Amino acid sequence: MSLSEEFFERKVRRERLFRIIPLGLTILAGLALASIIVVLVVESIPFFSAVDPIEFLFGTRWTVLFRDKSFGILPLVWGTLVTSLVAISVAGLLGIGSAIYLAEYSSERVRAVAKPLLELLAGVPTVVYGFLAVNYVTPALRLFIPDIEVYNAFSAGLVMGLMITPIISSLSEDAMYSVPDSLRLSAYALGAKKHQVVTRVVLRAALPGIVAAYILGLARAFGETMIVAIAAGSRPVLTLNIFESIQTLTGYIAQVAMGDAPYGTIEFYSLFAVGLYLLVMVMLMNLVGLYISRRFSMRVSRV
Repeated sequence: MSLSEEFFERKVRRERLFRIIPLGLTILAGLALASIIVVLVVESIPFFSAVDPIEFLFGTRWTVLFRDKSFGILPLVWGTLVTSLVAISVAGLLGIGSAIYLAEYSSERVRAVAKPLLELLAGVPTVVYGFLAVNYVTPALRLFIPDIEVYNAFSAGLVMGLMITPIISSLSEDAMYSVPDSLRLSAYALGAKKHQVVTRVVLRAALPGIVAAYILGLARAFGETMIVAIAAGSRPVLTLNIFESIQTLTGYIAQVAMGDAPYGTIEFYSLFAVGLYLLVMVMLMNLVGLYISRRFSMRVSRV
């Protein structure tokens, strides 16, 4: 075999190897997800064998760990939605504001320093955020809201919004930074001012990426455990008062996982039923987010 043929064969083998490795990793990730789904479904069967699924899905009382048991999951779902909406409201404003500054107004030197510092917020352990909410945020809020409870949905949502701000800020900034300069220059040539270019050109062109960032941040808020377990409380109630104690889906999972329910009981298997509900909830939200992102992308491309 000549030297050129040997080199060609070696290159083909290398290309084949680099094709197989990503495929194997993709299959491994799919198997991991499938294993999680199978475990949740199998372990939920004993729970749904004893509990009516209609009661579970539409019931308004969740007292699984009490003597008078009720299995309506809506209070846990409501607690998850409330804290997540507070979080996405805070993170949405902080994230998009910082993203606009970093992408459109800051210098390269400031961007190179400020963006990694902002992303450090994502590296803070969530248990620290939980204790921050209880020991500092709630006492500060009591200066303005005297009736706020020690454990409440609002404080948990505020610090959770601070936690997911880097996700929204970083992804939104990347989306805006990748908008071609030709669009900006065309707008300037037509007489547009800086704020008009940012709001009417850059944000519009980067909208699919920004929507994806918001969806990812909301999914992260849905799945957060330690902050809500520490700061939101453990009272599953349907209430419109965000200054009261509530319980979320992940908060209940953490409570049961810490040993509040003996193994093999209906209380123990409720952990997997709640986990399955949360998984389906997040998957549906991601599908909706993907659909919205594609619609926005098609609309922007047509314009």
